[in-house]
Amino acid sequence: MNIMKSILLLVLIFTSVIIGNQPPCNKENVPIKTENNGTMANEKIKITVNSQIFTATLLDNNTSKVFKELLPMTIPMTELNGNEKYYDLPKSLPTNSTNPGSIKNGDLMLYGSNTLVLFYKTFQTSYNYTKLGCIDNTAGLQKAIGAGNVSVTIYKN
Repeated sequence: MNIMKSILLLVLIFTSVIIGNQPPCNKENVPIKTENNGTMANEKIKITVNSQIFTATLLDNNTSKVFKELLPMTIPMTELNGNEKYYDLPKSLPTNSTNPGSIKNGDLMLYGSNTLVLFYKTFQTSYNYTKLGCIDNTAGLQKAIGAGNVSVTIYKN
């Protein structure tokens, strides 16, 4: 019985040491995990809206890779719900849609297999999307994108 207690005590001490000695959370140089199997890639694209240029980072997933092959493109994006612009792509892309729970200002996503969506407000959602990437610095995005339909140019960096 004392041997069992000693073994249990050693296991608890060992477990405490392992759990207690984890490195601190340091967000610098740590890849950002996404819902779609990837980390933020070093794949940059440019998005021009009303003469204002935004840099976006594409995710490392099949959807983003196929999307990047379609670039450059200048597309008429349609206003929807006061928080997004969308465009139906001429071809379907591979998908891995999930419910992100929260949409962020600057998210670039695919709804279904061919609807490109650029969000310019942050809000909660119950819809499923495949995330393509996001705009790195969204300052001025909402003003540039405006309230109605808009022409958007997306091209490789």
